[in-house]
Amino acid sequence: MFDNDRVTDLRPRLPSPLQEVADDRFARHGVRLLLKRDDLIHPELIGNKWRKLSPNLERAAGRTLLTFGGAYSNHLRATAAAGRLLGLPTVGVVRGDELAGRPLNPSLARCAADGMRLHFTDRATYRRKAEPDTLATVLRTAGAEDAYVVPEGGSNTLAVRGCRALGEELRGRADVVVLACGTGGTLAGLAAGLAPEQRAVGIPVLKGGFLGEEIQALQQQAFGARRGAWRLDDRFHFGGYARVPAELDSFAADFERRHGIPVERLYVAKSLYALVALVEEGAFPRGTRLAAVVTGAPFPA
Repeated sequence: MFDNDRVTDLRPRLPSPLQEVADDRFARHGVRLLLKRDDLIHPELIGNKWRKLSPNLERAAGRTLLTFGGAYSNHLRATAAAGRLLGLPTVGVVRGDELAGRPLNPSLARCAADGMRLHFTDRATYRRKAEPDTLATVLRTAGAEDAYVVPEGGSNTLAVRGCRALGEELRGRADVVVLACGTGGTLAGLAAGLAPEQRAVGIPVLKGGFLGEEIQALQQQAFGARRGAWRLDDRFHFGGYARVPAELDSFAADFERRHGIPVERLYVAKSLYALVALVEEGAFPRGTRLAAVVTGAPFPA
């Protein structure tokens, strides 16, 4: 469906590296910290974005891609980059019609530079985007009736099955796997791929407490039942999506200085902060091997 040169542009580095780091905040509790460097999978479709988008790109079979996101959506940026690399038209439905006509923020400007056509919609319509009638209206008003639709965050059955490989890559290599969660698709797939004795902890980056039901629904759709031992800890969203208060930014900058690894602020910083807090609380017994999934990296402005 794509020419060979363009397909080569999407070739990933798999399995992603598992890197142990020395950090006294973990060592003094007898806990080992390993970083699952999914940020190194691909320079533009980073981490879970590659794992979730790749099977959907195959299914799209060259059609226009239409997807959804907020004004700072990493998923929109990854989809736009995929469209540029593969020569596919992309449409991004952006939450908030009040943004139309305003100067684009750096995230949306990058989408536009990669060729994505941005379509702004009011928040009430956006909340109902999964309803068939509303979706049909959005497709029509966006001029993309024949588009292949990827849901917000890329989390659908194909994406969840694609993320199962992440858990399989970690089998036998960690006792507990921790990662940040937006729409829950990565955790749903990861947990299904882990071995029975392993468990996963998800750190939601949005407020609401609704994510557990959505992850169970995604697993039901993808695998027919709940899979794996997983739980959520809702305490570390720092006020909601795209909220990066000074405390979190300072923590992320300190982690970067300690380990020389760029820390993406909207997801990865919150999961690493949560891990330090959980270790200090004594949540993991001595000897535990903790794997933190680095699901993304800071996008260049």
